[in-house]
Amino acid sequence: MGVDYYKILKVDKNANDDALKKAYRKLAMKWHPDKNPNNKKDAEAKFKQISEAYDVLSDPQKRAVYDQYGEEGLKGGVPPPDAAGGPGGATYFSTGGGTPFTFNPRSADDIFAEFFGFRGGDGGGGGGVRGTRFSSNMFGDNMGGGGGFDNIFSSFGGGGGGGGGGFGSGGGFGSGTRKAAPIERSLPCTLEELYKGTTKKMKISRDIVDISGKSMTVEEILNINVKPGWKKGTKITFPEKGNEQPNMIPADLVFVIDEKPHSTFTRDGNDLVVTRRITLAEALTGYTVHLTTLDGRNLTIPINNVIHPDYEEVVPKEGMPISKDPAKKGNLRIKFNVKFPTRLTSTQKTRIKELLNG
Repeated sequence: MGVDYYKILKVDKNANDDALKKAYRKLAMKWHPDKNPNNKKDAEAKFKQISEAYDVLSDPQKRAVYDQYGEEGLKGGVPPPDAAGGPGGATYFSTGGGTPFTFNPRSADDIFAEFFGFRGGDGGGGGGVRGTRFSSNMFGDNMGGGGGFDNIFSSFGGGGGGGGGGFGSGGGFGSGTRKAAPIERSLPCTLEELYKGTTKKMKISRDIVDISGKSMTVEEILNINVKPGWKKGTKITFPEKGNEQPNMIPADLVFVIDEKPHSTFTRDGNDLVVTRRITLAEALTGYTVHLTTLDGRNLTIPINNVIHPDYEEVVPKEGMPISKDPAKKGNLRIKFNVKFPTRLTSTQKTRIKELLNG
């Protein structure tokens, strides 16, 4: 079977680029040899294995070959029977398009440097990880003269100190790499969209930095799945979708749900509220409410009670879906604005007294 790169990175076989990067960051920081001074040999082997797994799965061509032929086919040591190419022991085979594939792994140091902006000072041009050290000027003067990973990791959370904040917490590690502040953007939604749920597509443009340090602008479409019942203030986070800068972790991009005003309904928590203006005669003798719901149904609600100024008709389960359980809904609350006459004739007053006192 060979090595299972997916299991090494602890991701599933459908993992996208973001998931692979997150997995690599977490595991690389955990298993770097200088983070494990008491177990350097095993940590170095683990670190190299993690780096190789990321190198393969993050490269579409390498990943395609690995998924089809496994590790042995990828590395060409023992090509599978159905692989095109040279005789047994050949170092390449065809990927199906007639072009020979050669596995050229990147060094663990290079991959780590791509993520964290630090490159080995005595790695020997892609050699081993053991003894890798970095120039102290990358970390500022407060790093002291060593400038090695033992200094970086002492503030990473594994050295017993408090308050430094781990890489994954957004607090950065050491003084060389820190995470940019989140970028928040409003996402206006209609009540209909929040009632039924919707998918919004947002086009973003951001700067990325390639391994050579060159900056380029790319555009990307983000799909935002708005769930039924979400409220104003709900946040949807796209990790590290901000601009890339040297020695900086890109900012998270955060969309914040906002509710557009509705011509009929207002929202109160999970309830929908509607107000009807009626005459005094309707308030006293009965009134029928006709409503079109947010999902297009027509409701007819007869009210036979006397409608006083503080009266409220409650229709159960006709409010907004409850986001944690969309099968459940809040209530529809109907309020009334009773229009009183500005004056009455003496005859009208007499008749009203007779009716009310009768």
